[in-house]
Amino acid sequence: MTQATPHQSSVSNPLDSLVPLLFVALWSTGFIGAKLGLPYVEPLTFLGLRFAIVTVLMLAVVAVVRAPWPLAGRAWGHIAVSGLLVHGVYLGGVFMAIGHGLPSGITALVVGLQPLLTALVAGALLGEKVRPAQWVGLALGFSGVALVVAGKVATVPAGALVGMLLPAVVALLGITAGTLYQKRFCPSFDLRTGSVIQYLPCAIAMAVLAYAAESMAITWTGEFVFALGWLVLVLSLGAVSLLNLLIRRGGAVNVASLFYLTPPTTALIAWAMFGETLTGWALVGMALAAVGVWLARQTR
Repeated sequence: MTQATPHQSSVSNPLDSLVPLLFVALWSTGFIGAKLGLPYVEPLTFLGLRFAIVTVLMLAVVAVVRAPWPLAGRAWGHIAVSGLLVHGVYLGGVFMAIGHGLPSGITALVVGLQPLLTALVAGALLGEKVRPAQWVGLALGFSGVALVVAGKVATVPAGALVGMLLPAVVALLGITAGTLYQKRFCPSFDLRTGSVIQYLPCAIAMAVLAYAAESMAITWTGEFVFALGWLVLVLSLGAVSLLNLLIRRGGAVNVASLFYLTPPTTALIAWAMFGETLTGWALVGMALAAVGVWLARQTR
């Protein structure tokens, strides 16, 4: 996980094409981990514990391998801000939305607006030009996501839906702003020390918020320990490292389009693990999302 040089990043590697697919597969399990763990702990407490464990693990890795820290103080600040947005604000919103009863499918649909929102502002902030075929792909991708989760909307009482949606909207703004900020100000950094710089302020912020707003009680069950371990090792260390690599190598719209594949993949995992049904329209939506992502990632 060392930082690649420009020459290295320009060399084509057949395995590079597997990185986006692996990222989607791992990232999609985050909703499942939240669903398994949240019955035993409140959202902010859950995230604070998760971030703290990741920080300690990565500090140990950094000490053993003597990974390099950023030389400039400004770089520390940019990496920390990107971490607060991508991890703190995004995951805080997602966990609170699910914790307050919003189905993970609807949460994923709200966050699924990220590629469109990113495309709207990427030109002004990053100078990226979105081609017509990419706009078509973004529209198809969102349509596909909507079909996948449409059946779940009816399960939420209309009166409670607005209040549940607010944390999900905050999560959408956080992941969009964080992706753009990182691409603009700190696209390349050592993934080991960078993880510490990103997760430490998140752990502190979540601990303060949890202390102020929650009981911080935890019911230690086997299912909770499994969910916590999965989110720490597979999501916070594995998937987030892949996300940082993708941001380093690709355009903001190109990376954001991958999030369209998260709800369909999550739906497939929920079908396999929990027996949730998949309608014919949901399967059509998965196909549309896949085509949309393929079009959105065509930069030439």
